[in-house]
Amino acid sequence: VQLQACGGGLVQAGGSLRLSCATSGGTVSGYSMGWFRQAPGKEREFVAAIRWNGGITYYADSVKGRFTISRDKAKDTVDLQMNRLKPEDTAVYYCAAGRVIVSTVRSPNAYVYWGQGTQVTVSS
Repeated sequence: VQLQACGGGLVQAGGSLRLSCATSGGTVSGYSMGWFRQAPGKEREFVAAIRWNGGITYYADSVKGRFTISRDKAKDTVDLQMNRLKPEDTAVYYCAAGRVIVSTVRSPNAYVYWGQGTQVTVSS
């Protein structure tokens, strides 16, 4: 499975961006799809995840109510709508896929496939 993330950019605080992750090279049926981010000098952290089949979603507390993860089965894409962005949301954002159990959905180590990352910069 290959993942290709896009949609990053520069935005002012309070603005919005929409990231998209395209999947190819195999089915992601039964997988969980996640978004993670990594800021300079920090560890990669969980942002959001969605179960491809049932659509159950999970969010980090820091983004709950501002970000929305969704998947489009017809297009094989997973999107992350980011609203009310803050400077602390600045990071490289990665999409990931894997057969993940609920207890580890927030752990990057649980995901096998990763996209290349897309930069999100939020100016104050």
